[in-house]
Amino acid sequence: MDRLPISFNIRGRHVLFVGGGELAARKVRLVRRAGGRITVVAPQLNEELHDLAEARAITAVRRPFEPDDLMEAAIVFTATGRTDVDNSVAAAARACGIPVNAVDRPEISTFTVPAIVDRDPVVVSVATDGTAPVLARRIRAQIEQLLPSRLGRLAVFAAQFRAAVRGSVPEADRRGFWERFFSSPTADLVLRGETAAARENMLRAVNRQADGTAPGRVYIVGAGPGDPDLLSLRAFRLLQEADVIVYDRLVGPEVLDYARRDAERIYVGKAKGAHTKSQAWINNALAQHAHAGKIVVRLKGGDPFVFGRGGEELAHLRAHGVDAEVVPGITAATGCAAAAGIPLTERGIASGVTFVTGHGVEGDADIDWPALARSGNTLVIYMGVSTAPRIKAQLTRHGMRADMPVAIIENGTRTNQRVVTGALSGLAELVTAEGITGPAVIVVGEVARAGQAKVLATATPLRVVG
Repeated sequence: MDRLPISFNIRGRHVLFVGGGELAARKVRLVRRAGGRITVVAPQLNEELHDLAEARAITAVRRPFEPDDLMEAAIVFTATGRTDVDNSVAAAARACGIPVNAVDRPEISTFTVPAIVDRDPVVVSVATDGTAPVLARRIRAQIEQLLPSRLGRLAVFAAQFRAAVRGSVPEADRRGFWERFFSSPTADLVLRGETAAARENMLRAVNRQADGTAPGRVYIVGAGPGDPDLLSLRAFRLLQEADVIVYDRLVGPEVLDYARRDAERIYVGKAKGAHTKSQAWINNALAQHAHAGKIVVRLKGGDPFVFGRGGEELAHLRAHGVDAEVVPGITAATGCAAAAGIPLTERGIASGVTFVTGHGVEGDADIDWPALARSGNTLVIYMGVSTAPRIKAQLTRHGMRADMPVAIIENGTRTNQRVVTGALSGLAELVTAEGITGPAVIVVGEVARAGQAKVLATATPLRVVG
């Protein structure tokens, strides 16, 4: 770093501005929010600064800058738009040892003003050392989307309980207590504005911690179809807070890169004929870590409640007294189809869509294949690559056209996504010929043809085989 980022308290202190135009007015707005006592020196003021002076919100001195104006100034901003004047002001301030910012002139400034995300008292600043202020603003906008609007209230709420936590929680356990708090339902209540209920919860949590009975919590989180940019903001925050992450085969390393570095990671991936851990083992592990006071994220590809066995895990946790919450994710069907340009429903083509699992082809009585074959709706089949021959047989046997368009989306939304298309009659041959081995969904219906046309029309760099 060429510059040290610091927070400077200017509340009630004298801040001098040289210049009366829009450049100066922008910084005046910022300094007023921080409580600075502002004097503006300039021969002329724009309308905004004139009105502030008339309202006595700032002091205006309508003349050119003089060195004596620096007396008692804590910091100085110069924004005259004239190189010679700004150089003179900056040199005078430096000679007096006063921090100075020449707006848009980092080469003569002793400090620069970062792009700011304000969730008072939480403040996040983004600086580029004056080299790329537009980039700093773009980064700030991205951070704005990540941070809840009431984050400052959460910080104030926590501060109100610091003394109670210090008196009840051993020093070695305090960090863990606060990490659990900021990812807890109590924190969520504060962020929703329900402070009375949050206060009651916090008092109970402090008392339980003092008794040595502080519980953990499990979040069953959908990681989406693969692209880490499709994680929900809540999923992202929980990955940053988790003590333990239990994750599936379909969760890629790009998603895990967002996790807290010191979190324990437990792989429980399942593939056909190769289950590293049984479902019973997973259920028990989640409960055991929660009972040990850990924040646990159970990370699943897609959405936990769409062929993810999330319901089974939630029921087990609740039956064993574990506080658990489900965080939805973009399911593979919608995410992969969108990435491939295939609309699952479209006016005049398909008015509905059905999700089924290919594992059910082996005789699952819950799958009504005759109804699916006759419905005219889009059919999306999860985990159907290995059973493609039987899928084709079931659907054609019960009346679906042999030339019904199909699309196979492999590694959907990822950088190695592939889309291959054909007809239902050749589904099994398509899987074999194209070497489909990665995670894939199969889309059956007229929309597969429409999707192929859209891909070709937009020249999207997906591989399409007709």
